[in-house]
Amino acid sequence: MNRLKEKYKSQVVPALSKHFGYKNLHQVPKLVKIVVSMGVGEATQNKAFLDSAVKDMQQITGRKPLITKASKSISNFKLRQGMPIGCKVTLRDEVMYEFYDRLISITIPRIRDFRGIKTSSFDGRGNFSFGLKDQTVFPEIEYDKIDAIRGMNITIVTTAHTDEECHQLLKELGMPFTRAE
Repeated sequence: MNRLKEKYKSQVVPALSKHFGYKNLHQVPKLVKIVVSMGVGEATQNKAFLDSAVKDMQQITGRKPLITKASKSISNFKLRQGMPIGCKVTLRDEVMYEFYDRLISITIPRIRDFRGIKTSSFDGRGNFSFGLKDQTVFPEIEYDKIDAIRGMNITIVTTAHTDEECHQLLKELGMPFTRAE
């Protein structure tokens, strides 16, 4: 069993039950999935950019990404409906816990001038999203072999019903939020 999943069962569940007064084990919020997505706008001009983004995403997550396509045409961006413009990976179960563990213990501390993750990105329904400006903070990516610096979005979906529950869950799991909290 993954060490983060073990920590969730042994430490996080009792702490959240005490903090929010849950009577039932199934009321305690838990992680459902993590979605990692990368938009590649340059892919409209050159398909090689999308291929390298897919390769980077596969190295980061260990899973083959799904190519996302444009839902509608936008002439100003030379974009047609159905053109590939990005990629995403949805992680669940053991792979999700393993990725989250690597994210908070290895990747986020490697971010230059890091002062904590802002807490303004909760959606009101117990989900949290944040972005990384550069894929080279992941140790799986070799800096010499990338063709461009690309950012990515990471969305953490939980069973929490409020932002406060989700914030407390992620905080207990080790998410380094800003100190202003």
